[in-house]
Amino acid sequence: MATGARWGMTIPFYDRSLADSRDLIAELPGLGYTDAWSAEVNGVDGFVPLAMAAEWAPGVRLGSAIVPVSTRGPGLLAMSAATLADLAPGRFVLGIGASSPAIVERWNAGEFVKPFARTRDTLRFLKKALTGEKVTEKYETFEIKGFRLERAPKVSPKIVLAALRPRMLRLAAEEADGAITNWLSPQDVPKIRAEIGPDTELIARLFVCVSTDTGKVRELGRWMLASYLTVPVYAAFHDWLGRGEVLRPMHEAWAAGDRQAALKAIPDEVVDDLIVHGDAATCRARIQQYVDNGLDTPVLAPIPGGEIPIAQAVRDLAPNRE
Repeated sequence: MATGARWGMTIPFYDRSLADSRDLIAELPGLGYTDAWSAEVNGVDGFVPLAMAAEWAPGVRLGSAIVPVSTRGPGLLAMSAATLADLAPGRFVLGIGASSPAIVERWNAGEFVKPFARTRDTLRFLKKALTGEKVTEKYETFEIKGFRLERAPKVSPKIVLAALRPRMLRLAAEEADGAITNWLSPQDVPKIRAEIGPDTELIARLFVCVSTDTGKVRELGRWMLASYLTVPVYAAFHDWLGRGEVLRPMHEAWAAGDRQAALKAIPDEVVDDLIVHGDAATCRARIQQYVDNGLDTPVLAPIPGGEIPIAQAVRDLAPNRE
């Protein structure tokens, strides 16, 4: 373990509800985890798990990775962030991002327009609002008239951005407190680090399957990769990372409606690059490669399918594990 490295965990866990996650979340500090990060897609929301973890796991840094900027109004985002910052002073990090058309438009009846500008504008609004400043300002994608938090947090939370390509990565480095990325290999980290410089915190969720059944992991991994990498923003991300040609057959089959052919077209090497798997020691060593290559905060997301239950995987993947 690199000295001073952060080591995060995704909460709640894939195999249980938030209500059933309390005891395992409470174990995280003792296991050596420094961070607990939520996610927000179509399960739990991004804030309630962190509010509970503020009580269940004292001392752990709490972060949202990520809350979409177009599924809530800017003022509501500020209120939620202020509430978490009050519950966990100095240890809450607000992660925001553009999200995707499916989440914003199909599931939340919002508008996915000008995603870069909307993220930038929301960041700028939140930086002012969370200090307690009264905000009256016309941004490119929305206008705020006289918003002020009733009770601003004593310690304003850091704000980090979901960022997959150079423009957003540079925004994260120049105006936010860090960048969050996803679905990358250890070898991809230096390219991302080059865009944000040496001093910007880089956070990434890493999907981990503690299993030595390589065939089973690859089968599961192909389903996960196909569901993500066919989303336009992730397709563009992997084009930029240099996987455009190797993933082209998957994209062509997917666009033609042939899901099985799309899955078969994903090479084993891509699955092995993007999903951490093997026994627990192998997985920890692989995660360390990300850190050695420039990742500041790995956020582990143990996925079902391995030989051991997720609760045991959480313990076996811990940095304090001998």
